[in-house]
Amino acid sequence: MFDDFLLRAAVAGIGLAVATGPLGAFVVWRRMAYFGDATSHAAILGVALALALSLPIALGTMLVALAMALTVSALAAKGWAVDTTLGVLAHSALAFGLVAISFVPGVRADMSGLLFGDILAVSKQDLAFVWGGAGAILALLLWRWQALLTATLSESLAHASGLNPDRERLALTIALAIVVAVALKIVGALLISAMLIIPAATARSLSRSPETMAILAVLIGGASVLAGLQLSLQFDTPAGPSIIAVAALAFILSTVISPLKTR
Repeated sequence: MFDDFLLRAAVAGIGLAVATGPLGAFVVWRRMAYFGDATSHAAILGVALALALSLPIALGTMLVALAMALTVSALAAKGWAVDTTLGVLAHSALAFGLVAISFVPGVRADMSGLLFGDILAVSKQDLAFVWGGAGAILALLLWRWQALLTATLSESLAHASGLNPDRERLALTIALAIVVAVALKIVGALLISAMLIIPAATARSLSRSPETMAILAVLIGGASVLAGLQLSLQFDTPAGPSIIAVAALAFILSTVISPLKTR
């Protein structure tokens, strides 16, 4: 039984890395780190909605995350100060979500699990959901890869190529909502954006092409999951934060290796 739950945790974490690696590359390229924060914090509000309406938690999480992402995109398009808007929405959604959960009758939510994840409690059904979501994100990114790259490089170039940058932004928005729903149980609302940003930022300094960066981000994320689980097992530390801590150490190491590689 011990081996079973550890194996499920590892497989779920690797599935998350498959989703967050290439998506995180676009988050880094487009400087959308705070955008990911706002979307992931909205997940708690989605949990409250799902519990109140007796909906699947993953569905409530995805709907609210998508609504948050679309709201932020719409406000940014109207000229609102993006950093201020994201800061207000991210922390407001998290606070309202935590308050709303306390008002749902008959529910005793594990706040620690919602905020920091509980990867060791992943079930076989969760595995199917994680890998199904990761497959959907990967398929979407592969389908729109060149268009997304062009729109990321220059919206003017995208227009000249017959592409619609708003449509490509919407594709990323949908992918972010899916990954939030997938990642909530594994690393929690507060650490989702870390899985998006840190492996991709680590891979950036070691890569010479967008494709290499995306693949390296997946590998670094997967290795961080395995090493973080080992750290959690050996020292009895929280699994989700341990995974992020290992990823952060990999980023620090990459900042040391990159200048040496250039020389």
